[in-house]
Order: sequence, then C-alpha cells, then structure tokens
Amino acid sequence: MHLRIEEVSKAWNGHTVLDRVSFDAGASDFVCLLGPSGCGKTTLLRIVAGLTEADAGQVHLGGRDITRLPARERGMGIVFQSYSLFPDLTAAANVGYPMRLRGVPASTIATRSTELLAKVGLGGFGGRFPDELSGGQQQRVALARALAAEPALLLLDEPLSALDPAIRSQLRGEIRSLQRSLGIPTIMVTHDQDEALALADTIVCMKAGRIEQIGSPRDLYERPASRFVADFIGRANLLPTAFVREVMPGFLERRPPGADATWELCLRPEDLVVEANPRGDAVVADVTFLGNVARAGIAWRGQRLTAELHGRSTLVSGESVSIDALRGAWVCA
Repeated sequence: MHLRIEEVSKAWNGHTVLDRVSFDAGASDFVCLLGPSGCGKTTLLRIVAGLTEADAGQVHLGGRDITRLPARERGMGIVFQSYSLFPDLTAAANVGYPMRLRGVPASTIATRSTELLAKVGLGGFGGRFPDELSGGQQQRVALARALAAEPALLLLDEPLSALDPAIRSQLRGEIRSLQRSLGIPTIMVTHDQDEALALADTIVCMKAGRIEQIGSPRDLYERPASRFVADFIGRANLLPTAFVREVMPGFLERRPPGADATWELCLRPEDLVVEANPRGDAVVADVTFLGNVARAGIAWRGQRLTAELHGRSTLVSGESVSIDALRGAWVCA
C-alpha cells in the first residue's frame, strides 16, 4: 500500500480526537475521509501532512515511516478550503512558488506553470492576480500549485465547501478526472456525502474519532455497517426487528449471523415500490417535487417512510397506497 495509517491517536486538552485510527490507501486511490464536524477527519489529514503531531501510531508513505518527518520533507501537495494564495503574486507565480523554493530554473518554472494552469482549465489566466479570479478559479490555482511540487500524495481539506453548488459540482468532476489522469493518490476531507460518493474509490466514514466503516461508495451505501453510516450516507428508512417480524418476515432470514433484536432493516428510498391503491394500508403524507424525482413521506403502520418516486408521479398527499420493498440491508443499531 502507498499510504498506511497505523493506530493513530490524538487528544487535545484531555479530549480524544482520534482513537487508534488505521487504514490503507493504494498508489492511485482517491480516498475520502467523511464524517460530521468534530469527528477528527481534519486532524487526521493534518497528521498525514505533518502539520500536527500524533500522540501515538505511525504514518507510512511508499514503505517509508514518515511519522516524525517534518512537513516540508514529506513531498505532499495540500489544498485548503481557504485557497491561501499569495495576493501579490499572479496565478502563474503562485503555481511556480513551490518550484522556486526548490531552485528550479526560471524557464522551467514558466513552462511548467503554464502547463499546470492549462490542466486545471485556466490556460491564459497566468497573468491574473487572485482578486481578479472567481472563487472557483482561485481554487483551481491552488490545486495547480499543489501539483507543481509533483507530490507523492495530494491532500485536500474540504476544498469545495466555500463554492456555490453549481461550481462545486463542476469542479469536483474536474478534480476526479485530473486525479485519474495523473494517477496521484489523494486523500480528501469532506462532510458532504454526495461529494464522497461521486469522488471516492474508498470512503473512510468517521464518527467521534473512530472509523465506523471503510469501503467503496457502493459498499457503504448498499451495505452500511451501522445505523450511523446508514443515516449519514444517503437517506435511510430504519425499521426495528419487531416491525419487520410482523410486517415483512421475508427479510428476517437475510439477517447476518449473530444479528440480534437490536439490529434494524435499512431500506433506501429507491428500494420502495409505492403504488396508488384505494385499499392500501399506507397513506401519502407529503410529496416534494425535485425535478426528475419526487420525494414522498409515507405513513405506514405506525412508521414514517421516505420513498423516491419518478418526477412525473401523480401521487398526492392523502392518497392511499400500497408498499413493497425490493431490497434492504440489516444494520447494527
């Protein structure tokens, strides 16, 4: 594995921020550290970068122990949420700054800066200063600057969170495409589940300083290991075992070995088939139109479910419906 995190722990003022965190990342993987604010993901990224020292554990990069190595010697590119561009330098000079520190010849810096700006979609913008660029353009410059050092690992600390939704969606696609073309292993911190699902090869889902689950986006979405993961990644209808036993007994046999009464059945909104039925035992509570889809709240035998319908569905509030479930996953409560 290109990056190996082993039993990393960190506490601030007696409060545990990271509790024996371990995971691996391959030589071209895009890994998202996903979790709510305060779960420890940014602290973990800073420890990998060498900006914060771990209390315990080890960090290995390319088979080398870098746990105590200074940040400047780790060969990593870092992009922060705040861009951190030098306001008195042009875009090209900002990109060339890391190369200038390494003593790269000026002619090489000029050529390489132009190439990198073109790679991030800013060909012809090299002479502009940061205050002449939009937020999305500034973030592209920050990304190009991080790539200028030819990093062994690219670290992204919520780089898109300050951008508006349309630019964020466009830029995350560009980041993923660029990362794939360059083959640079990347670790990205985010609290945005859609961002993680769209970008990651592997998601490390964190809660209160610990890892709840590691896996591909599909693994975590379709087979969440806990109630927290089911709730945090996508929308989830969580049904207690007693309810399933009474109303949906066919799902009981799908419980994993050792699953006890505290486990719950997770049904994603798209797992539900909802059809108009005057004799149905469920009622549409509300419908929210979202364009190509509509999200319906369904009252069913004392449970409130969320179902995803086609945007052209004609179901309305108060209508009686029948419900069927196509699939589901058992999760530990």
